[in-house]
Amino acid sequence: MAFMSDTLTRLEAIIRARRAADPTTSYVAKLAARGRGKIAQKLGEEATETVIAALTEDKTALTKEAADLVFHLLLLLADCDVSIADVLAELEARDGVSGLVEKAARTE
Repeated sequence: MAFMSDTLTRLEAIIRARRAADPTTSYVAKLAARGRGKIAQKLGEEATETVIAALTEDKTALTKEAADLVFHLLLLLADCDVSIADVLAELEARDGVSGLVEKAARTE
């Protein structure tokens, strides 16, 4: 878990730093300049591509699409000022709790 957390934390820092870069030289800055709606749209596209790769049972494609999905999720989180530490803390809080119990306890 520490390796994954370190990798995500490093990637998060890179994304946050590049959001203010020149959009002509940085994909992150270019997408950020287009706004949260575009970032969310791109995340949705990557989620769809991940599902398609899973359904085709192509592990290599799935791995690559999942990486794209995580990258774009981190970009959206950064745009919303939510850290990966916040997300990991939420997952940690759910550890040991049945998914059905956790879902039933949510307030809408």
